[in-house]
Amino acid sequence: MSEVPRARALPDFPWDTIAGAKARAAAHPDGIVDLSVGTPVDPTPAPVREALAAAADAPGYPATTGTPDLRAAQAGYLARRFGVPIEADATLPLIGTKEFVAWLPTLLGLGPGDRVVVPSVAYPTYAVGAALCGATVVPTDDPGQAGDARLAWVNSPGNPTGRIASEDELRAWVEWSRATGGVLAGDECYAEFGWEAEPATVLGEPISGGDHQRLLALHSLSKRSNMAGYRAGFVAGDPALIRRLLEMRKHAGMIPPGPIQAASVAAYGDDAHVAEQRARYLGRRAVLAPALAAAGFRIEHSEGSLYLWATREENCRETVDFLAGHGILVAPGDFYGDPTTGADRFVRVALTATDERIAAAARRLSEN
Repeated sequence: MSEVPRARALPDFPWDTIAGAKARAAAHPDGIVDLSVGTPVDPTPAPVREALAAAADAPGYPATTGTPDLRAAQAGYLARRFGVPIEADATLPLIGTKEFVAWLPTLLGLGPGDRVVVPSVAYPTYAVGAALCGATVVPTDDPGQAGDARLAWVNSPGNPTGRIASEDELRAWVEWSRATGGVLAGDECYAEFGWEAEPATVLGEPISGGDHQRLLALHSLSKRSNMAGYRAGFVAGDPALIRRLLEMRKHAGMIPPGPIQAASVAAYGDDAHVAEQRARYLGRRAVLAPALAAAGFRIEHSEGSLYLWATREENCRETVDFLAGHGILVAPGDFYGDPTTGADRFVRVALTATDERIAAAARRLSEN
């Protein structure tokens, strides 16, 4: 009997390691305040839900490339929001952006012997994508250390730290790409949420000079439009790379459902709901950040995105346990970086909870 092929070695699923803390937090008399996962809790905008319902009769297969209306909406969003003129065919819809992060190294043909650069403190799926194709992960924030990597990820505003990269930093990565031929992928899924600085896109004129060769930018509707359950986003950039990715995704059946494509058109075409959601998160940040500071936490970076990167200058697991004792669940920093980065002394605190739960967390911190 032949052996069942073994999958690539993947890390243990990190969230399983805080099950005990979650149970402890859930035992609080007033219930858990779960600030561990960045999942939206506010309503999906009405125009999006209406567009989804109107497109619900969808007996035929949708197009991997997206409808003409969707491609136009994606390009229009980049032009309107970031001043990036781009052809509609240089955009490609995704089944949520996490699948793209995980599969991009494979879709680019990377394998054993190739290197993938990820931020030193980073969203774990970048490394998972390298593991799936057998490539080697190089954690660094310095393009001078990227060498001959085939792919480099930059993430601004960042997850988990909320750090916003400067234009000079992004330009340095573009220069690396041009010098080495490596692909630069900008994960810009939190770009609507810059609090203390304005996020930039790697496709923008000040960064790229208008030349998108070997550049990709990734955008999501999960946080911008409270559509995490819809699994919708897009990638844009180098037309040749987009065509290559399209062909491979067609063969693999990576097709966003037709009703989701229609709902995405409505989301990209409306900025009013984005302004409302920004105001919600900014209000929650204004409650939670000072409460953490008053309880002895130091907040580092956190200029943008939906997280506060906070430390009590102790091992992150001790901080997780401390907060769980107050009925508050957060993500330990060691999910996102090894001890050499200092991530193991931080926790990631999400703003993705209702106003009532954020207020409850602040109240409990004041009772410390």
